Amino acid sequence: MSEESKDGSMPQGPVAIKYDEVPWDIGRRPVKELTGLMKKAAEMGAKRKKVITGQAGFYMNRSVMPAGFRVPVHSHSHDEFFVVMEGGCTFDDGIELGKGDCIVFYAKYRYGFTCGPEGMDFMTIRTGEATYQMEE
Repeated sequence: MSEESKDGSMPQGPVAIKYDEVPWDIGRRPVKELTGLMKKAAEMGAKRKKVITGQAGFYMNRSVMPAGFRVPVHSHSHDEFFVVMEGGCTFDDGIELGKGDCIVFYAKYRYGFTCGPEGMDFMTIRTGEATYQMEE
């Protein structure tokens, strides 16, 4: 049962998202229409699913990347955290993550990583729809 919020308004009800009904981003457009890192990712078998898209201010993606896949140095406009579901990666500063590990990045922090020998399946959770900037 919902209680009144501090401002006196009634909160909205929950939003249920059926994971299997959310499409993977890569695959919705032909690879020939993709460019840059997205094209390389699709050609190597990487994929992403935008699971939560702004409900209650949250954004969550699931990404699956193949062994050795390199994500170049970049930054995002919002804070974010990763939760590694399977596999792992090594960040450019030497931090290694494996199954069950998490890492938090503040907005505008520049980082890059390379997926390990099993690739990496992970969730990214943000407090806003983040844009990204690749390092020049």
